Amino acid sequence: MDLGLSNKVALVTGGRRGIGAAVVRTLAAEGCDVAIVDREADAEAMAVVGTVEALGRRALMLPADVRDVAAAERIVADVVQRLGRLDILVCCAGITADGMVWKLTEAKWDDVLDVNLKGYFAYTRAAAAVFKAQRSGRIVNVASINGMRGKPGQANYAASKGGVIAMTKAVAREMGRYDVTVNAIAPGMIATTMTRALPPEVLEQATRESALGRLGTPEDCANLIAFLCSTAARHITGAVVTVDGGQYMA
Repeated sequence: MDLGLSNKVALVTGGRRGIGAAVVRTLAAEGCDVAIVDREADAEAMAVVGTVEALGRRALMLPADVRDVAAAERIVADVVQRLGRLDILVCCAGITADGMVWKLTEAKWDDVLDVNLKGYFAYTRAAAAVFKAQRSGRIVNVASINGMRGKPGQANYAASKGGVIAMTKAVAREMGRYDVTVNAIAPGMIATTMTRALPPEVLEQATRESALGRLGTPEDCANLIAFLCSTAARHITGAVVTVDGGQYMA
């Protein structure tokens, strides 16, 4: 299927590794030029840039803290100036700082909510102004099944991802009149650098919970995101689509 993404311009937060890096590679393979926002322009980030360029597409690596709302405004304007337009925003940047609620510090609460929710707001607000003016655009947010079901030890993370889901639906209602779609994906346990650091018993439990009996890959998420950014998904907005192998069924 031709997704109709050739010559589109995408901005991906958290694009240096994990799901974000898979999204960058997948969109570039579909013909997009891609701007990558992440904390560091290190060797890992530049390898992702190299992959995009090897596919014959343009890439920008833009180091920034996603919590910085003013920086988000500057970066979106910079992408439009340097790449000529902006068609797609994918928010992937996220962190965890787990702890049972009676042990959860204020700092851990604030850090996770600021990166995982405020960071999404910062880039959504900046991109929405561009999309509203041009009356087109795609926004896809990476949430989590734990924002739908909750999980012990992740009150902060679950709250942030539940907030992403609620924000996605609200912004979808606001932007629909401008022909802008806003959707979220809700991954289950995905095999990434972050999850590989978890205790083996946690990964084993997630595998047992999955109806398919396996963990997902970043590419499983990236393929769905590319579809939601495509012309084929023009009538889908305000949706939250799980990518969890049947780990959570509401």
